[in-house]
Amino acid sequence: MDIKIIPKNNIGGKITVPGDKSISHRALILGAIAEGVTEIDGFLAAEDCLATINCLRKLGVKIEHSGDAARVFGVGLHGLQKPTDALYVGNSGTTLRLLTGLLAGQSFDTMLDGDASIRRRPMDRVITPLTQMGANISGSKAPISIKGTKLRGTHYKMPIASAQVKSAILLAALYAQGETIVEEPTPGATRNHTENMMKHMGIDLDISGKIIKYNGGILTGHKICVPGDFSSAAFFVVAGVLLAKDGLTIENVGINPTRIGLLDALRQMGAKISVSNRKKTLGNEEVGDIFVKKSALRPIVLSGDIVPRMIDEIPIFAVAALFASGTTEIRDAAELTVKESNRIAVMATELTKMGAKVQPQTDGMIIYENHPLTGAEIDSHEDHRVAMSLAIAATVAHNSTRIKNANCTNISFPNFFQILGNI
Repeated sequence: MDIKIIPKNNIGGKITVPGDKSISHRALILGAIAEGVTEIDGFLAAEDCLATINCLRKLGVKIEHSGDAARVFGVGLHGLQKPTDALYVGNSGTTLRLLTGLLAGQSFDTMLDGDASIRRRPMDRVITPLTQMGANISGSKAPISIKGTKLRGTHYKMPIASAQVKSAILLAALYAQGETIVEEPTPGATRNHTENMMKHMGIDLDISGKIIKYNGGILTGHKICVPGDFSSAAFFVVAGVLLAKDGLTIENVGINPTRIGLLDALRQMGAKISVSNRKKTLGNEEVGDIFVKKSALRPIVLSGDIVPRMIDEIPIFAVAALFASGTTEIRDAAELTVKESNRIAVMATELTKMGAKVQPQTDGMIIYENHPLTGAEIDSHEDHRVAMSLAIAATVAHNSTRIKNANCTNISFPNFFQILGNI
């Protein structure tokens, strides 16, 4: 499906965004192996999370789902059943990597597969630590075959910051004999939703600096309130910085410190951003209302520890950087090359079609000063975050823009274009 974007001169008001994708996945998976029922409010009913539901149902888990509410009837730690065929994860890398950790220690064999994009994405970073725990996994990319076996604890030092790797290890630790420790490159290097939810549901984790130690416990079903997804809010944060003369408020958004690197980066550039109504949800997550206002931006060099905290937001950050008063550099972001698309190459190519000057690098890009954008025919490359980033760029361009394959936004943000049209 193609979408035509008409430019805007001003935006404002109050909006909400759908539930957090990362938290929705984890609530389903942990709820599935918990004792009792887990009730999820604010669930993200997008394609990625629905893929997780389908996989868990094939593993014998009863899940009721209606709109943004879901109920997971936990089968306990050892209650999963052998599926009759391969588990299909669609486009969801989170489903693929987390289920690999979950299934490695089962008493049965499984196969995981996905769409063409998933089949290109590397799995070695997950398979390496799981193999260190005794897992028997065949294949370096989907489809992968997992032969269930007994696992042993390990102390794994992550060479690259990855919440999915960390989460896969922690899920495998639930089935492992002996102590499991995960050591991140730096404290708080990756999003900590798995740890927050495990602790909320009864698992004993000792977290000290960059060390996460699993100490046992029993998962118990709980109510979980999923906040608005910061990665979805990010598109409107940037839209507000570029267009909201009187301000734009995005309500009830997750503001977990491991997720909001984009706010820190934009503030370094001079963006007018504030957060109010801070509170904690059921599930140990902090939420708040984000207020943004049209701002003059200065260039920065984006590198180092902040990059993993905003890796999903770098495509939309690149759009903001087009409007800085100088040259912005993005470094240490090679991870972008193995997402749903090569986001470095794709963003550079498509923004160039709109008149921007963007030079791709092996681990980032150089974005030159404020070249006016002009409407064009551009392509999402079937990458949801690329599609939404380009849509924001099109909103501040001269003349209309047509985005090809724009329906990929259903992967994480089904009503994105409706909200964009209404603000």
